[in-house]
Amino acid sequence: QVQLVESGGGLVQPGGSLRLSCAASTTVFRFYIMGWYRQAPGNQRDLIASIVSSGRQNYTESVKGRFTISRDNAKNTVSLQMNNLKSEDTAVYSCYAQHIFSGTMYWGQGTQVTVSS
Repeated sequence: QVQLVESGGGLVQPGGSLRLSCAASTTVFRFYIMGWYRQAPGNQRDLIASIVSSGRQNYTESVKGRFTISRDNAKNTVSLQMNNLKSEDTAVYSCYAQHIFSGTMYWGQGTQVTVSS
């Protein structure tokens, strides 16, 4: 069982920045793909960014060039730096961890990001 604790989020104006962080309770952090999903009201949950232990990253098209995912394998944390935020980025953002061998997934509790003037 892996517990994921998120921090960050909140209200920001369009064009602003926010940083989300997620701490994982596991001794084998390197065996997990880490990433972020988001879900806006009335929409499905979408994968927006992921990162493997080696640092290779993937992003959904809508956030490329604006969001950066990173991980610290020594501290068992993953972060999402979000720049040039738009109103359509408003959603609940959830951290996840997926074991590279079993595929088992764990989720954080979610944190609200609201982009509004």
